[in-house]
Amino acid sequence: MQSTAIVVREQGAPEVMRAEQRDVPSEVGPGEALVEVAYAGVNFIDVYQREGRYKLELPFVPGNEGSGRVVAVGADVTDVKVGDRVAWEGVLGSYTRHAVVPVARLLPVADGVSDAQAAALPLQGLTAHYLATESHPIAAGETVLIHAGAGGTGLVLTQVAKILGATVITTVSSEEKAAISREAGADHVLLGYDDFTARVRDLTGGRGVDAVYDGVGKTTFEGSLAALRPRGTFVLFGGSSGAVPPVDPMHLSAAGSVKFTRPTLKDFVAERAELLSRYRDLLDWASQGRLTVRVHDEYPLADAAQAHRDLEARKTTGKVLLRCS
Repeated sequence: MQSTAIVVREQGAPEVMRAEQRDVPSEVGPGEALVEVAYAGVNFIDVYQREGRYKLELPFVPGNEGSGRVVAVGADVTDVKVGDRVAWEGVLGSYTRHAVVPVARLLPVADGVSDAQAAALPLQGLTAHYLATESHPIAAGETVLIHAGAGGTGLVLTQVAKILGATVITTVSSEEKAAISREAGADHVLLGYDDFTARVRDLTGGRGVDAVYDGVGKTTFEGSLAALRPRGTFVLFGGSSGAVPPVDPMHLSAAGSVKFTRPTLKDFVAERAELLSRYRDLLDWASQGRLTVRVHDEYPLADAAQAHRDLEARKTTGKVLLRCS
């Protein structure tokens, strides 16, 4: 049996992603499950891998996140069974109709949660969780700045920061996105990225914010650093506008003995127990109505290139999904 997959055979623009027919594995190995994919999440890490900013061996099937139903398991697998609804993150090869996924990365999908919501939550939800609880653990009463507040991660991170008791300032690029950011709970929304540092200083009485969560990178880097209070924390978790310049430690000293970190999700969910613990917090908040994931649009699998174009052009608000089945 064959199945459709998006394949990258050379790194470059979105057009390098093409639909191909591939054989579905007739059996799966130890510790693995074959999943009929319902949805794949589209994220900036997929863009970086497609471009070659993050080097991968060619050819490869992009996508690191998805949801679906188990259709086969390895002989030794007991944690999941055929028919279970599951989700995952951090598994390359998700832009396809059938994916082989390590069972250790599978997350259970609760009844009442749609396949689309199940695919939308893991990567951005887990990212927001570790950013707000460990990269800079938010304490009640703190003020934080979140760039791209209407993006997928920005919306979830805003909600998590509010759950933890923070005052949240966000930056967005349009009035439409400003309204969406406010709906997510942002206390102050700054329109545009010009002179956001001065506006942040005004909002904090000149003090600066306790932490900046920056997934934009190049265009916001200097302003983010200048927006921090002394001994504040700069958390750089992405670079949608490009890579930041090399960081001189003396620059951090001059900015007020600030801390700088460049974390990545895989190091905060490497152990299954930690992965499940963070995921359970997200599910608890979602079940309490305190956390929702906004899905911007669903694209057919064959339109993966257009999904990437729209994501890169900042035409999206919230989560972008590929409909795989």
